[in-house]
Amino acid sequence: MVCSLEQTIVALFHDRVRSDGERVAVHARRGGEMRAHTWNDLARDVRRFAAALASLGVERGDRVLLVSPNRYEWLVTDLGIQTAGAVHVPVHASLSGAQIAFQIADSGAKVIVVSSAEQAEKLAPHAAALPAGTRLVTFDAGVQSWPGHDFLRFEELLATSRDDFAPASIAPGDLATILYTSGTTGEPKGVMLSQNNLASNAISATSAFGPRAGDVRLNWLPLSHIFARTCDFYTWLVQGCELVLADSPETAVPQCAEFHPTLVNGVPYFFERVMRLLQQSPAADRPGALAEIFGGRLRAGIAGGAALPAHVGEFYERNGVTLLEGYGLTETSPVISTCTTTANKRGTVGPPIAGVEVRIADDGEILTRGPHVMLGYWHRPADTAEILRDGWLYTGDLGEIDADGFLKITGRKKELIVTAGGKNISPIALESLLAAEPLIHQAVVIGDGRNYLTALIVPDPATLRAAIIERRIPVTNAAEALASDEVRKLYAKRIRERMAGVSRYEQIGDFILLDRAFTVESGDLTPTLKLRRSAIARKYADKIEAMYAKKADA
Repeated sequence: MVCSLEQTIVALFHDRVRSDGERVAVHARRGGEMRAHTWNDLARDVRRFAAALASLGVERGDRVLLVSPNRYEWLVTDLGIQTAGAVHVPVHASLSGAQIAFQIADSGAKVIVVSSAEQAEKLAPHAAALPAGTRLVTFDAGVQSWPGHDFLRFEELLATSRDDFAPASIAPGDLATILYTSGTTGEPKGVMLSQNNLASNAISATSAFGPRAGDVRLNWLPLSHIFARTCDFYTWLVQGCELVLADSPETAVPQCAEFHPTLVNGVPYFFERVMRLLQQSPAADRPGALAEIFGGRLRAGIAGGAALPAHVGEFYERNGVTLLEGYGLTETSPVISTCTTTANKRGTVGPPIAGVEVRIADDGEILTRGPHVMLGYWHRPADTAEILRDGWLYTGDLGEIDADGFLKITGRKKELIVTAGGKNISPIALESLLAAEPLIHQAVVIGDGRNYLTALIVPDPATLRAAIIERRIPVTNAAEALASDEVRKLYAKRIRERMAGVSRYEQIGDFILLDRAFTVESGDLTPTLKLRRSAIARKYADKIEAMYAKKADA
């Protein structure tokens, strides 16, 4: 299929159906078993859901909000909303009821779709705040009605709706979706992306990787995040390959063995977890073992959403699996640049994709412009004006472009630590060095306004347990291990070794060993697994202050 850069997601989908209607499009679990659905199957359900939305009073430009983990119905809902000319507001299923209620109110959603009773229960305490005309839809049975609001069953809507619904007249510049940023600091903002933002980015990203016959994409990243939305979902529409929806992030690896994907997108943590699983297995030194984990046909794993630790990329390279880095933002649909199988340079995020311009400002900030740049923030003109200036989007990231045109990320402008001595330090680079240590699962570097840097360290349980046994350290439980002087000395030694190559003012002067990991559920990570630094600093403020006070008194 030949695609123009002036396109819509709706046209891409319906062109694909006309081209490949009888071919298998997607493998997804429904009714307890994995089922294969053709493009025609999907198109019929999309038309019926679009017709159902119209019958519920949804008009062009109305917002429809979806709270659901990945499943077949997610695809139908997204494409049905757009086919009806409405605006999709996808919400991370991991968010709290209060966080979801904020997005409902801020977007002015006319219809709310929830996957299950679990999601409905989170929202139930906020039901009274919903406008009287708000319509509710659920994928699963057994969802209890709210006072003044009844839930409609998704399957019943499809069964009773006509399947000859004609797509609304959609223009490339029309608003397609509002995605709320993760909010590492402050209140989430609704990013407005147009049909052409999404379609052009999917077309260029697909072209960069040179699609091949027989490609199979396996998706486990949440489709509510723009990385998976564009780079798994919409690139699939462009290419017309088969898509496998993993049941959950936890089943992604075993389902690779079942479906033998050729392309898998993931955040760095996923690829690092696979690496550590292999390192701790009996097959650690067997040639080809890493490729087998991914099903034996993987031609590329693409890491995005955060910086890929250098040691992870090196491990995959040594073990014969291609792992590529890309870069982008929700505000850029998201892909700005990516390494590919034919243009890969470790330590960079590749050259810009087709149609995308990048330049580096005088202060090192990465700027970009092109068809991928958002329309703006929903109802936030001041925030829009701050990030969009003279046609360029100011990313907030720091970077360099090398002689070959490859972009390298050097830090986050707003995440720079400025020490009491006036030194500007990128914590991300140091945290990557620390995370390369097998004894360390996660690390957060502290030091803004301080005389020296410290770190919050989350130990890797399995590696620490093995080290304790090997060294015969006399501890009987996790609490004793973290309090042990011998364990602390071991970590101090390993930290010094990992930081041997950085400057004096980038050294870690002290550290705390934590008894629990940073997670989305605890509020320490965003849904896309970025550190919520301010939240972490508040949570551990007493420990941090005590650590600095102890050092000052020493």
